[in-house]
Amino acid sequence: MQQKWSSDAQGGQRWRGLASIPADWGRCVLTIGVFDGVHRGHARLIKKAVEEARRLGVPSVLMTFDPHPSEVVRPGSHPAQLTTLTRRAELVEELGIDVFCVMPFTVELSRLSPEAFVHEILVERLHVAEVVVGDNFTFGRKAAGDVDTLRLLGSRFGFNVHGVGLLAEHEVTFSSTYIRACVDAGDMDAATEALGRPHRIEGVIVRGDGRGKSLGYPTANVAPPMYTGIPADGVYAGWFTVIGPGAVKGTIDPGERCMAAISVGTNPTFSGTARTVEAYVLGVDADLYGQHAAVDFVQRLRGMRRFGSVDELIEAMGGDVAQTEEVLRAV
Repeated sequence: MQQKWSSDAQGGQRWRGLASIPADWGRCVLTIGVFDGVHRGHARLIKKAVEEARRLGVPSVLMTFDPHPSEVVRPGSHPAQLTTLTRRAELVEELGIDVFCVMPFTVELSRLSPEAFVHEILVERLHVAEVVVGDNFTFGRKAAGDVDTLRLLGSRFGFNVHGVGLLAEHEVTFSSTYIRACVDAGDMDAATEALGRPHRIEGVIVRGDGRGKSLGYPTANVAPPMYTGIPADGVYAGWFTVIGPGAVKGTIDPGERCMAAISVGTNPTFSGTARTVEAYVLGVDADLYGQHAAVDFVQRLRGMRRFGSVDELIEAMGGDVAQTEEVLRAV
């Protein structure tokens, strides 16, 4: 008889690939999906999986994929990414998931039939007792399997299946695709509502052209990973947090959330061509180069503009900073 799982003692595990599964692994409750964004719809799905796992006294496992399946099935179609894998793991662990399992998505995996996927991975390797998926879940070669397929296979191999309905409000279904569209349009209010928190991008602070400092507003130039979902060009009020390890030289500590006026665009006043994400961190004087940082977008203040003079730009930047402080204090 399997020993009852203690999430306090053994939770928070992170696996990559089937080789990471312990040799003595017992039964579990599994939820499967890309889970990009870990939005409110995902949270409802995850909550169900966690509840079922605790009811049965077994671990809850969340399986996600890397790279995004679209990139393998249709190269060049990788969607904008709402969360890094590390961030995804942190968010699902906060929701109570015991094991975060990343499956490398390969051509070979994409060619497995629905039955082979279930038998070889869910049954033989993970020993699933229950599987929790969204009502729109598909799996196997050419997405041939759906929730009904999974239920039929569950009855054959001895596991239960829960299909969870999609979350919708105001006649809008919350999905990663919908949130990407909100981010792409710069609609951070709608993105925040669907995510349950502000949209975040992460990256290393790199050296820019230094122009912000000469204007009196030194900025941290954030270089996000490839495919990151970056909001539409414009100026935003948001939060800046150093999330990398190690000390920072200056008046900011790792993990400290600071107000920031964030510029996304090409600096048209200076005829720039490279699209950048630059954060002016209010009230901070620090050497941030090389630090890993996160920027959370709260509200779009204005679109990107080309100003007639540097003085006009500086005046606008002062207004942006004042508006940023006003917005964030209200939040």
